[in-house]
Amino acid sequence: MTEPYEPLPEDWGRALCVAAHPDDLEYGPACAVARWTAQGKFVAYAIATRGEAGIPDLAPDATGALRADEQVRAAKAVGVRDVEFLGHPDGTIENGLPLRRDLARAIRKYRPDVLVTINFYERWRSGDWNSADHRNVGVALLDAANDAGNPWVFPELLEEGHEPWPGVRWLAVGGSPASTYAVDVTDGLEAGIEALAAHAGYLASLPPDNPMADAAGYLTTKLTRFGARFGGVPALPFEIIGI
Repeated sequence: MTEPYEPLPEDWGRALCVAAHPDDLEYGPACAVARWTAQGKFVAYAIATRGEAGIPDLAPDATGALRADEQVRAAKAVGVRDVEFLGHPDGTIENGLPLRRDLARAIRKYRPDVLVTINFYERWRSGDWNSADHRNVGVALLDAANDAGNPWVFPELLEEGHEPWPGVRWLAVGGSPASTYAVDVTDGLEAGIEALAAHAGYLASLPPDNPMADAAGYLTTKLTRFGARFGGVPALPFEIIGI
């Protein structure tokens, strides 16, 4: 028998959510974000790209502008006002020093207690292969969490005025195959659906038979299924990785 999820600890006040692309966070974690901002917690977003390679029939410059605007509106729907785009190339993100530096800068700037991201392992729960962008951002984020607290790593950040921040306690990985925790998103589901629906231009570019194009149907089905291991309420599972 599958063990039930434990409640994700919520004894913290500040979070930084990091993802590779606009819309990544909206496929589940944003519902938890809506819960947390309603509790009065501070949440900021750092998005590695503008998603410029995400719509085949639209040129990258136009796609990036569209998707960045959609991300800002999606974040606003769940109570997030601080959204940064780090400017890395969509589809070819590299896990290297430039990405680690940019993530460490964001961590020093927002000084979060916890970090939040999406599944960055090789495979999704379905067994399908995960994208290189997701994998590289997740691993770089774990390294950057340590970099952010070390004054001798990326000293240029200190010169920019970003003091070291060793206060990150853990990284919560939404939808991880290794999840043992979950968040009750009953009160955040409606706002989460609104956030995903804000990516209207991107969703319209998906094949009509892709279930991810139906914001309400996709999220409700997904979170209800996860909730079977969490008291029967809509829920999103997380893995916690200590920093």
